[in-house]
Amino acid sequence: MENKHILLGITGSIAAYKACSIVSTLTKKGYAVDIILTRHASAFIGSLSLAAISHRDVFVDEFDGTHESLIPHIELARRADLCVIAPADANILAKAAHGIADDLLSSCLLACTCPMLAAPAMNVHMFENAATQANISTLKSRGWSFVDPESGMLACAEVGKGRLADPEVIVAAIEARLEEEEKKKTQDLPLSGKRVLVSAGPTQEALDPVRFLSNHSSGKQGFAIAKAARALGADVTLAAGPVSLETPEGVERINYVSARDLEAVMKENAPKADFVIMAAAVADYRFAEQFDQKMKKSGDSMTFTLVRNPDILEGLGKVKRDDQVLCGFAMETENLEQNARKKMLSKNCDLLVANNLRTEGAGFQGDTNIVTLMTPETNTHLGLQSKEELGKTILLTMLEIQKGKTSHASVH
Repeated sequence: MENKHILLGITGSIAAYKACSIVSTLTKKGYAVDIILTRHASAFIGSLSLAAISHRDVFVDEFDGTHESLIPHIELARRADLCVIAPADANILAKAAHGIADDLLSSCLLACTCPMLAAPAMNVHMFENAATQANISTLKSRGWSFVDPESGMLACAEVGKGRLADPEVIVAAIEARLEEEEKKKTQDLPLSGKRVLVSAGPTQEALDPVRFLSNHSSGKQGFAIAKAARALGADVTLAAGPVSLETPEGVERINYVSARDLEAVMKENAPKADFVIMAAAVADYRFAEQFDQKMKKSGDSMTFTLVRNPDILEGLGKVKRDDQVLCGFAMETENLEQNARKKMLSKNCDLLVANNLRTEGAGFQGDTNIVTLMTPETNTHLGLQSKEELGKTILLTMLEIQKGKTSHASVH
């Protein structure tokens, strides 16, 4: 949920001070929190404190002239993934229910198209008043979520329901609503309900604490596949080598360094996956001996013994389930189709992605690729395209392969 934007509206309640804890927790979790203080709320809590906690501007007035945006209620509404009002006083609930927009927060509520969540806080009689309850019912009918106030001694010295829920409870409700919305987004997508395991990047085989054996893989193709899989609705686990790439949003990342590290990650996670995609560039060999200390120069030459690393793709091919789809990669510099087809058949892959390192637009570090998709029956040549576009093509091809497997199994 990192990089999600939460719009937090704070209204005129003595409980406004609790918003500091809500903002602090959300910010530490990686959320971007935009804050609107109503003028009544600013009598209880200062914008400076909230700005210091959120590391972002705090908005109070539509026309205060201190912000870059000329239309803040539109900009704030546009980038919000969830709008939260905590505390929500009776006034803002009434405005929201009746479409009144006479300040920045209420204008923002009309402009928001994202999900809404409110945590009311007010005097018990104000909360139980028929008008307030009717307003809450109206908002619930429009899809708003509510975190009910707690019962107890209120600031006005009366006892009853109206005290703002604990910040921890509100944060939990915020995260639950965001997760619910994420699930809704993926329900009708092609890979909804599928589990995808992708490996990406090089391996590093250490000689000593300073030196290692590796290759030029950037990990970009594997990361692009993981991003595409998530966009298509899948649950995605990404085994990531030592690369400097950001984790795609919504993807679980497991880091590895050596081939044996990667083998352990794949063995643990492959049995749970529907699609397994070995896009990592695995070193075929490692040093027979690793040194604890940095080796010093001695003589004009040095000789080292290399030993074979485990063949991870071959191992996955031996244990794959009948309904599981396994995809491998082959990068060649000559005899592309002949070498790639031999690899596909020997590793028991359902699909193999083959490309030539010497083809312009298909190299390690670039953002594009030119490949041939191979199945045991077919070769499909694909022209220049972005690595993310290719990722989507690979995944949809794997989906068709799996459909063919399941229909064949049902016939027999």
